Amino acid sequence: MMEAYERFELLMNQQIVRTPIALASMAGVVDAAYVLQRAGHVGAAFLGGFSIDEETILASHDLAEAGRTEFFFDNPVEGIRTEVEKLKGSDVVAGVNLRGGKPDAFAALADEIGDTVIYEIDAHCRQKPMIDAGTGEYLLTHHHDLCDIVRALKRMDTCVSVKMRVGLTDERALAKALWKAGADIIHIDLMDSGHQKIRQIRNAVPLQIIANNSMHSYDRVMDQFSHGADLVSLARRADLHTLKGLDAAIRRYADEVGWYNAPKQLCRGGDLRSLTFCCMPVKECPLLPALKGLDMSRDEYLTLKKGATKETVLEGGSHTCFGSLAWCCKSSTPCMFRDMTLQNLGISKVAYMKEKRHLAQKIMEEIFHEGPGEIPC
Repeated sequence: MMEAYERFELLMNQQIVRTPIALASMAGVVDAAYVLQRAGHVGAAFLGGFSIDEETILASHDLAEAGRTEFFFDNPVEGIRTEVEKLKGSDVVAGVNLRGGKPDAFAALADEIGDTVIYEIDAHCRQKPMIDAGTGEYLLTHHHDLCDIVRALKRMDTCVSVKMRVGLTDERALAKALWKAGADIIHIDLMDSGHQKIRQIRNAVPLQIIANNSMHSYDRVMDQFSHGADLVSLARRADLHTLKGLDAAIRRYADEVGWYNAPKQLCRGGDLRSLTFCCMPVKECPLLPALKGLDMSRDEYLTLKKGATKETVLEGGSHTCFGSLAWCCKSSTPCMFRDMTLQNLGISKVAYMKEKRHLAQKIMEEIFHEGPGEIPC
């Protein structure tokens, strides 16, 4: 697993993720057996969805009577625990997608099962019986209720994900509210929207982002990665052929480039992580409005990047345009001065991009260091 960490540097719930591909939950389908069949080509999986309180269990029965598949357990806690335990010994980071409307129900489940699993709140299901039960999409238009559930789970010292879909609310405002409440992961069904939603949320919060919906082609996956996604998830197209192909292609790109989800450069529509590739603010370019939006002065930006690269390999580079690799662009952009400097310093482009990723992490930590402020849920 250390090889996987060196390749992706990706953790979820303090566990190494072997590949940034996840299995999304599908009620009545995604159980431990389903995951284990695909375990060789995924890094994380969300079992479920599981209904955990009286209202949602009744809603599950209504759905089953209408012909949909559902998971039913005589004892939901024991049933979910059994499924989670079946994944022990695999390299898959386990999550459980839960449908409920009462914070106490989530907290009670977490108290029984513990912190080895990610608790994913289902704010995604659009079936009317679930909405009427106060879960699924209902929570997207009742932010306070959703934040109450997040806080209840965080009081149990757990890792919390929220599965949501776009198009029903102000996603950036909701993401900030969830960040304030303590969420760790946002799992986003993009519906028919493109990468713009991923970029908007990446620029709004420092949470892990999983992009969902039609992530079965390499081009679509890389589009989400280059605009801020940390992982992608698959549901109906999660067959072994598709997963194997994506896994191999993503690993190959990571090994060739050094940063599997490197952003596009800011001037080409990149998210805030792309500040790692920006030069000094000496001309009119997208950097200036980006800094203005962050309420960051030019001097503060200069100080940030100089401080973040001090005593790193990016500090050097006197023959580059601005005298330091800190201001140099993405490795895919042709630049003979950068490449000559890297060669003289004995630094590969892969190592250079890994250092640029570390710089981006420091920049994002500074941008979000004060927290989201007073954001109403």
